[in-house]
Amino acid sequence: MSTQWNTIKPSDILTSEEQHRLRQRSDLMGWWMLVHCWGVIFGAMALFAFFPNVLTFLMGITIIGSRQLGLAIIQHEASHGMLFRTRKLNEVLGQWIAASPMLIAMKNYRIRHMAHHRFTRTEKDPENYLYTPFPVSKHSMARKILRDFTGVSFVRTQAGIFAFLWGKPEGRWARLKDFYGVTVCFYTVFIAAFALMGRMDLFLLMWVLPMITTQQFFLRIRNIAEHATVPDLENPLKNSRTTLANAFERMTFAPYWVNFHIEHHMVPFVPCWRLPEVHKIMLSKGFGRDMEIAHGYRAIIKMNAAA
Repeated sequence: MSTQWNTIKPSDILTSEEQHRLRQRSDLMGWWMLVHCWGVIFGAMALFAFFPNVLTFLMGITIIGSRQLGLAIIQHEASHGMLFRTRKLNEVLGQWIAASPMLIAMKNYRIRHMAHHRFTRTEKDPENYLYTPFPVSKHSMARKILRDFTGVSFVRTQAGIFAFLWGKPEGRWARLKDFYGVTVCFYTVFIAAFALMGRMDLFLLMWVLPMITTQQFFLRIRNIAEHATVPDLENPLKNSRTTLANAFERMTFAPYWVNFHIEHHMVPFVPCWRLPEVHKIMLSKGFGRDMEIAHGYRAIIKMNAAA
C-alpha cells in the first residue's frame, strides 16, 4: 500500500460505487487520445510543409512540443494500465506508439514511477531530485529554461540514461537492447517514412527540434507544478499540486488532464479523463480547503523563481 494513503485513503474520497464507476477504462478513449495526439502532430507538420514561414514554424515547434509531452503522458497512462481495457493493448500500444517516440522504455519507467507514487516527496522517492532544488532565483530559473531551449537539458538527460545503461560490462548489451530495442524499431520506420517522402527537413525541424527544445520546457514546468515548493511533504493533499489551467495551458503544459495531480495521486486507478470529475467530488466533500491548488502555470513559475 502506498505511504500516501497512511492518512487519507481512496475510500475516504470516493464511495465504493464511485470507485467502481470511475475506474472503468475505455478503449474508445484510449484510441481517441492516441489518434488526437498524433493527428495534431501531423496536422502541425502539414501546416508548415504546405505553408512554410516563420509563423507556421513557431506554431509547429510549440504545438508538436506540447503533443510530444502529450505522448509521454499517454504512456504514463498506459504504464498504469488505464489507457485501454486490456493489458496487451496498454503494453503494446503504450510502448510502440507513445513511449518509444519519446525514447522511453515503459517497463523501466513503471518501476520508478510506482516508487514515486508510494514514497511521494520522501527520501525514497526516486523523482525527488526534480523538485528539491526549488524555489530558485530568477537567474537560476532563466538558466534552466535557456538550457531547455538550447537542447542542453535533452542531451544531458539522454546521456545520463545511456551512461547508466552502459554501466558494468556484465549484461550491458542485454540492458541496451531491453531499453532501446523497440525505440530503434520505431525510429527506423519513422525516419524511413520521412526519407521516402523526401522530407527529412520535416523530421528534423518538426520532430527533433521540438523534442529537444519546447518539449523540454513544457516538461520542466509541468514537473515543477506537480511537486515543487509544496507546503507539507507529509500531507498527501499538500505534497502534490493540482493546477487549474486555461485553454492555452492545457494545450501546452497540461495535455490530457495531467494538471489534476492531487487527484491522480489519491486515486491512481482512475483514468486521466475522469480526473476532472474526481476533482469536483473532492471539492463537494470538503477536501478543497486542504488541497494545494494553483491557478495557472504562470503562478507556478513565479512561485518557483521568487528568490
